[in-house]
Amino acid sequence: MNSNYHVVIIGGGSTGAAIVHDLVLRGLKVTLVERGELTSGTAGRHHGLLHSGGRYAVKDQESAKECIEENLILRKIAPGSFEENDGLFVAITDEDVAYKDTFLQGCAECGIPTRELTAKEALLLEPNLNPKTKLAIQVPDATMDCWRLPMRFFATAKQNGADIRPYTEVIGLLKQNSTVTGVHVRSHVTGKEYDIKADLVVNATGAWAEKLSEMADARVPVRPTPGVLVAVYGRWNNMVLNRLNRPSDGDIIVPQRELSVIGTSSWFAPDPDRLGLPMEHVERMYERGSQLVPGVKYARMRAAWSAARPLLGEASPTVGGRDLPRTFKCFDHKERDGIEGLVTITGGKGTTMRAMAETTSDVVCDKLGVDAVCRTREVVLLPYWAYYQ
Repeated sequence: MNSNYHVVIIGGGSTGAAIVHDLVLRGLKVTLVERGELTSGTAGRHHGLLHSGGRYAVKDQESAKECIEENLILRKIAPGSFEENDGLFVAITDEDVAYKDTFLQGCAECGIPTRELTAKEALLLEPNLNPKTKLAIQVPDATMDCWRLPMRFFATAKQNGADIRPYTEVIGLLKQNSTVTGVHVRSHVTGKEYDIKADLVVNATGAWAEKLSEMADARVPVRPTPGVLVAVYGRWNNMVLNRLNRPSDGDIIVPQRELSVIGTSSWFAPDPDRLGLPMEHVERMYERGSQLVPGVKYARMRAAWSAARPLLGEASPTVGGRDLPRTFKCFDHKERDGIEGLVTITGGKGTTMRAMAETTSDVVCDKLGVDAVCRTREVVLLPYWAYYQ
């Protein structure tokens, strides 16, 4: 055990959940703080797609390879968490058909299994598909619960000794000269403020990563990039449906229990706490979603919301959210800003939460001089409800 070292993780989303699990398995003493309820940020607001990587296989192959690798690992360590329903990339127009060979080549290069279906075969699998469907490509997408999967990581970490504190907001970083030595927090339960000392602090706040790093006079090139999602009543498809084209607005429909989630749009927001919900984006989800499944155009809305992706990239009015990569990066602020004791992990996707944690935990252990290997590829997670026992 290496419990002489204490690490504080800021952020109770999917990445923070996976990091606290990883570091506790490596024998470290770990405290995680989250200003709200666990998974109350971006982690609890995505559409619940376990990516095969197909969406990124053409233009963002690094992300695609990360997704397919983690897709397989998560199925193994979190059995029962996924509806293993596969996905279809559907061609509706001749332009979609022309994209097929490029898509198949990209998937092959990234190691993503594919199976080409005729229009008849696709419509037999998904009768509500647009009758103008010309062909489809089957990939190993799946559906997950965006709350319960991270809670399995939290449950396992808690049983192994992690100190997890929701409703605990970091309002300042403790510093000695150019070294971060802990966090100053406020409990939203008691209203009290107090310090938590640490040998190293991990910033796992996602779209809030730059705001947090600024407390230490450090900087992270993260761009909060919101998107709108719309959940409608009715299970209009049983497989995950994607449009066979370059990623665009409203080109995914994810079945979630008795609902269907249409997503998503993309724009930049300077403040992840003030995203808004543009009604024209909601309307666009209906319009674009109905191109895949005509019936959703008339489906009754259950909910509409926005969530901010923590995309890596420098601020530039000429670069759109669709053009930024979905990969992740871990920043050691000693190397980047001359600030010791602070590490930031950001970017990535819900699907790559475990990989993001492994990368971050490797950096943490290297900085602390801890010789401990990652075990999260094999350790089977406890059920989500074990967190509350």
